[in-house]
Parts: sequence; C-alpha cells; structure tokens
Amino acid sequence: MHIESTIQIAATDGYQLGATLFYADDSPHPERLAIINCATGVKAAYYARYARFLADHGYLALTWDYRGIGASRPASLRGFKAGKSDWGGKDFEGVLQWAANNFPDSEIHVVGHSIGGVMPGYAPSCWRIDRLLLVGAQYAYWRDYAQAARRRMLLKWHVAMPLLAGLLGYFPGRALGWLEDLPAGVAREWAFRRARLEHPEPARTDHFPLLGCPTLAYTISDDPFGTPAAVTRLLDYYVNSKRTLVSLTPEDLHLKQIGHFAFFHDRFRSSLWLETLQWLTTGTHRRRILGECPSARIVTEQAEDMDAA
Repeated sequence: MHIESTIQIAATDGYQLGATLFYADDSPHPERLAIINCATGVKAAYYARYARFLADHGYLALTWDYRGIGASRPASLRGFKAGKSDWGGKDFEGVLQWAANNFPDSEIHVVGHSIGGVMPGYAPSCWRIDRLLLVGAQYAYWRDYAQAARRRMLLKWHVAMPLLAGLLGYFPGRALGWLEDLPAGVAREWAFRRARLEHPEPARTDHFPLLGCPTLAYTISDDPFGTPAAVTRLLDYYVNSKRTLVSLTPEDLHLKQIGHFAFFHDRFRSSLWLETLQWLTTGTHRRRILGECPSARIVTEQAEDMDAA
C-alpha cells in the first residue's frame, strides 16, 4: 500500500510549484527518492502510474508541474512570463534543493521525459543527482525530427504554435488537442530552438558539466521527437556523465507502436518499467552492448526479445 500527498515546493524565486509525493506507508525515510520531470505541455498527473510503481518498490517518488502547467498554473497564462531556463534553473533547481534538504540521506534519482531530460543541465545543483534516466529526451531541434514526420511537425510546432502564442499571449494547446496550454515564452523557445543550446545565451549550458552521475537514455524507433540524433545531441552536453543510449523498437515488445508518450503507460509495468527499476537500483539492465560512439562516449544498445506486459 502506498500514500499520495499533495504538496507545494518553492522555486528558487519563490514561485509555488504543485507537486505530489508517492510513498509506501512503511517508508518514512526512503533509501531512494525519484523526481519525475515532465515533457513540455504534459501535466505531472500523467506520470502518476509510474510514480506509484516506484513507490511500490520502496521509492519516495515525486511528480511536479513546471510553472504555467497543471498544478503550477496561474489564473491566466496570457502574458505570463516563463521560459525553459526558468523551468530548469528556478523550478527544477528548487525541487532539487527541497529534496536534498528534506531527505539528506536518500539517493536522488531523476527520470526525465522529453524536455525533462534537459532540466538537470540548467540546475546548479545537478551534481546532487545520483542516477539520471531519460526517455525520448531532447530539446526539439527541428532537423532531428523523424524524417517522415518532419514537414508536418515543422508546420505545427514551429509555424502555427509561435503564431498563435504571439496573437493570444500564450499557446492554447488544450483547445487544439495539442497537449496543455503553454506560456508564450516556452512556445517561442521551442519554435525557434537552434542546433546548439549555447545560442543565443551561452550561460545556459554552464551547469551541464556538473552532472557526474550515470545516465541511461532511451530512444524509441517510432518516436518522431526522440530520434537517436536528437537524444545524442542532448547527451553530448553531459560531458562528465557515463552515458548509455538504449535503442528500443516496438517489435522488441511485440507491439505495433510505442511513440513518444506510451513508455509511461502501465501496460509496461512488467517489462520496461521493471527494466528501468533494475537499472535505477542496481546499475544493470537487460540489453547487450553493440558499440560505442567516441564523440560522446555513448554506448548504444539494442533491446533483447521480451514479452509485452
């Protein structure tokens, strides 16, 4: 049995972030704490199933919303000031400080989905992280999108989104069925992201080398965002982390599709989720090494044949 508790955590500038704790009723002082970082425009509630799974296996799991999203959304987004550097350097940094101050004896593990994998690099306290698990993690440089979907995604996310954000003062993603509403600043950053995070502000990458923990990153063959090129482009910034890149296909799990979001569906409880739990707790996993990419010291792996949940 586990307990769920809704709390608020202060970002470094005092902004109040909505969060939820998941834990077993007999684990007041957990050995491991897992912080789950959301994808852009996805509420923290989406990751509750995975958080409960981790809690069932002894973790204190924390889901939380970036400012402007879900439980951290103000009354109105029109004109609300927020960018992804705020999400990482103020919001995630505040969450990391809260975790370290309240659970100083617990290992801190971070699970980052999509842009959630970029947030540690913006946080000065990322050196506190003991393990980093990434799923489809990238920062949405359009040339890295899957080729078959690139034109459609370019028009959707890099033309329509910034136009609407400019007209309305925020991006109405929910009304369009395109994820959650976004602050205009976040929408513009996504739309106009260049190939390097250093552009246009070099200081944004200063903290990435502070991350020294092992990192395991999944790229899924039918994920149009988290392609190998996109995930590797991000991993290149974590220069002092031992980075392992896992290549997964739906066929490995006898499925037709997984895509960018389904990894956190509970049908993967007895397959992918158990695999991530094994790596988070022991540093081992169920995949074989194929080779190494010297430029980023990334080990590429391929899934063994395993049954779907």
